[in-house]
Amino acid sequence: MKRILALVALVPLTACSGTGAVDPVETRAPVPLPASPVFDYQIGGASTPAEDVEVVIRAREAPPAEGRYNVCYVNGFQTQPQELGWWEEEHPDLLLRGADGEYVVDGEWDEVLLDISTRDRRAALAEIAAAWMAGCAADGYQAVELDNLDSWVRSDGLLTPGHAESYARLLTGAAHDAGLVAGQKNAAELIERAGGGPAAGFDFAVAEECGRYDECGVYLGAYPDRVLDVEYRARDMPAACGFVEQGVSVVLRDLDVTAPDDPAHVRGTCADFS
Repeated sequence: MKRILALVALVPLTACSGTGAVDPVETRAPVPLPASPVFDYQIGGASTPAEDVEVVIRAREAPPAEGRYNVCYVNGFQTQPQELGWWEEEHPDLLLRGADGEYVVDGEWDEVLLDISTRDRRAALAEIAAAWMAGCAADGYQAVELDNLDSWVRSDGLLTPGHAESYARLLTGAAHDAGLVAGQKNAAELIERAGGGPAAGFDFAVAEECGRYDECGVYLGAYPDRVLDVEYRARDMPAACGFVEQGVSVVLRDLDVTAPDDPAHVRGTCADFS
């Protein structure tokens, strides 16, 4: 394990766009996420936040929102569909394949799973993600959301929660080295494996539908006042909003998290359901 951490430490802190790295950037101390903030989830398209929004989450290709605390979305455990060609050309050995040699795919989002099953592959993947996160820091983000931590549930048994934990520790370490705090995305099971506390070095949580699946309390126990919950069904808002006074921040979004100019756009807060 020490050898893996050493490999990550050698990754140059670089700003990057898409999958390419550019100039080194100066490191900084991570800035904690504000407690119980009003937030917006904009990974499907950046837009001007509402005046009361304190925290904005955007895709790493997008610029941060001016005057807000910004969280950079990084798909740490699966490929973005538009980047599969790059992975196939540059790192085909890091894509998870089944016994038949075919990619293991998250069919809901058409994303190929990354192969985090061995130390060497985890180390190589962490180098790539470290450059992405350094790019987020260079662009002005204060935090990173690492998505698809629970990819093992879609791996046909090829990946385990232990693989996810080991890889996540490399990613959270790299995030902290870049001056970012690290957000756990879903995977409440890892909190339970950690005895109810923070999992794998994470600093806060981004939960999807914790009201629907009755998991808000699990995240809140690990990350008091630092749980950002995205609900996708209006009927689940009352359950999620029941945790607001305890410190959970809640927003209702459409499933594709579209920008306001899209007819499918939905954004609501607990004030809309009081």
